[in-house]
Amino acid sequence: MADKPDISSALHFSYFDGKETIIGFNTSSTKLDASFHFENESPAHAYQLLPFSLANRLTTNGEYLDFINDDGYLRPELWLADGWSQLESNKWYSPLYWVKKGYDWYEFTLHGLQTLNSDEPVCHLSYYEADAFARWKKCRLPSEYELEYALEFQAAKGGNFCESGLLHPQNYKNDRDSMNGMVLSQLHGNCWEWTRSTYMPYPGFKETEGGLSDINGKFMCNQMVLKGGSCLSAEEHIRPSYRKYLYPHQRWQMTGLRLAKDI
Repeated sequence: MADKPDISSALHFSYFDGKETIIGFNTSSTKLDASFHFENESPAHAYQLLPFSLANRLTTNGEYLDFINDDGYLRPELWLADGWSQLESNKWYSPLYWVKKGYDWYEFTLHGLQTLNSDEPVCHLSYYEADAFARWKKCRLPSEYELEYALEFQAAKGGNFCESGLLHPQNYKNDRDSMNGMVLSQLHGNCWEWTRSTYMPYPGFKETEGGLSDINGKFMCNQMVLKGGSCLSAEEHIRPSYRKYLYPHQRWQMTGLRLAKDI
């Protein structure tokens, strides 16, 4: 059985006005170290955001377990067609590394098999699972532009990166962001956050000549963008413009989600 959820970490949404913002690595920003960025983060360009809202924290194991208990993996109406095909082909019934023994749920972590902690962020999800959960909650996944704007808005990191030595996503009450009076918590580190944005070149993008083009440009097809870094990311490596990308069926390290809503 999972641990009892902590009611102090209740989910709520923070509102963001629509506005024009700059997306991509912007060397004129005073919040950024202009010494390095990948080619897929450029060129910086204007983007018009519509009003939206973001969940104050990442989705938890307990919330995802509610989805499972409501037959979330057995209801095709919640899944994209490709996602349902993946689910049936791979016999998915829970996130990667979840183990059920009798009535009790466990999670295999870098610290071994642990009792599932309901308050900790759910991780090792595919895009399809994140999207299905969001649909079940009558929400959606954020766009990469919305998350980048939120990350820039709260550019002071203070999250759970590999330097913490914890090597596992931490729950809301233990996240340093939430202790600094910020509107949103767990933006930096903990889990890579799936977005609804396909991994495509920015307007005016040009591939770097030589081997570096093999890192980013050639993968701009059929993948989705993730933001924010994880508990296994180096803090100095993550910035608001950083674009991680994965195929939608992949459940690689510490991939989780934050809910979003239209206004």
